[in-house]
Amino acid sequence: MQPHPGVFVSKASTDDWESDPDVPGSQMHELVHADGLWAGLTRFTSVDGPVPWTPERREVALILEGSVRIEVAGGDTLDLGVGDLFSLPPGVATTWHVTAPFEEMWVLASD
Repeated sequence: MQPHPGVFVSKASTDDWESDPDVPGSQMHELVHADGLWAGLTRFTSVDGPVPWTPERREVALILEGSVRIEVAGGDTLDLGVGDLFSLPPGVATTWHVTAPFEEMWVLASD
């Protein structure tokens, strides 16, 4: 909802979900996509195998429900759960092993 130009409001408990075109098998709820920033929620209610993800912009996320093991190409593996906050650089290939139900709040920011 945009109650005033440039002001965006939503709830973490939203029922307004749509299929995420970038992450098959997931749903998203967009809060804002403006001014070089894209933010919202992603959820998985079920998972069918690992999920590849390569962010095009710097990603910052907070796990709200469930857990995930993220394999970073050429790097470490992150084991994350509720309350964990993380950030990925643009262009790094990752493989996500999601334990559903899973929900995260994310922000993708341009330079």
